[in-house]
Amino acid sequence: MIGFPQLRCFVAVATELHFGRAAQMLHMTQPPLSRQIQLLEQELGVALLERTSRSVSLTPAGSAFLVEARKLMEQSERAVQIARRAANTLSGTVTVGFIGSATYGFIPKLAERAKEELPNIHVNFLEMNSVEQQEALLFGRVDLGIIRPGPRAEGLESVCIEKGDLALAVARNHPLALRRQLVTLKQLDDLPFIMYSKVGRYFQGVLTTMFERAQVKPRYVQFMDQTHAILSLVSAGMGVAIVPEDARNACFENVVFKSLQTQTQYELHAIWRADDDGPAVAAVREIILRQRVSSQT
Repeated sequence: MIGFPQLRCFVAVATELHFGRAAQMLHMTQPPLSRQIQLLEQELGVALLERTSRSVSLTPAGSAFLVEARKLMEQSERAVQIARRAANTLSGTVTVGFIGSATYGFIPKLAERAKEELPNIHVNFLEMNSVEQQEALLFGRVDLGIIRPGPRAEGLESVCIEKGDLALAVARNHPLALRRQLVTLKQLDDLPFIMYSKVGRYFQGVLTTMFERAQVKPRYVQFMDQTHAILSLVSAGMGVAIVPEDARNACFENVVFKSLQTQTQYELHAIWRADDDGPAVAAVREIILRQRVSSQT
């Protein structure tokens, strides 16, 4: 199937009749440019360009195809402009609930993209836990939610928007802070450990399962609801903790993050009312889903 990247490459070479200038115009190097042209010719089953060591010229098939390729590119650009104009005409307020740990990475990016792409929509952010968000969605107090995985109430739809690694958080003067190798779960056996409370039941469940499988028993000294509260106690030297890796962005000066020797990852989900087809909500949801794609590629 012919893709627009191939069309752009062909139109550039056909216009410049020079691979070097075309590559420079497209901000790429010549080898991948040549590869795109080859793939296009293979897909069409015809030669579009005559190449010699000194020149590039169009074949009769290439000349005919160039006319249609330019039309397709113009139609593509027109479709983008129409979509952007439609987005700019949307207005209103969309309220997005989110869990606190989403502020370390996902929420700032979402806020930036929504401000850029939907200037006439005010996105209002409300911090609340995952259970509170589902209730708020059902009663119409929020339009979209950013939650942890778990049981989903009837009438709501959700999708995974992010997967990430876990990291060990330790105080800067802790012996594990100086370790260069990956930290194993066995090294946490009987160590003072700050655990997520039942309010943060998703992470509590993930960590409990990890420890049971590894036959490790940390010594739980505190149970806290939120990641930033856990990190504050780690900073005070009360114990170690396992948190989302992007919690590095929380910027606790006395906390060091160490990579773990485990394949366990955490998930972040978006959730919304299944019957909510409002255009403003749909536009913000589309940004969330596109952000999901970019974060997983």
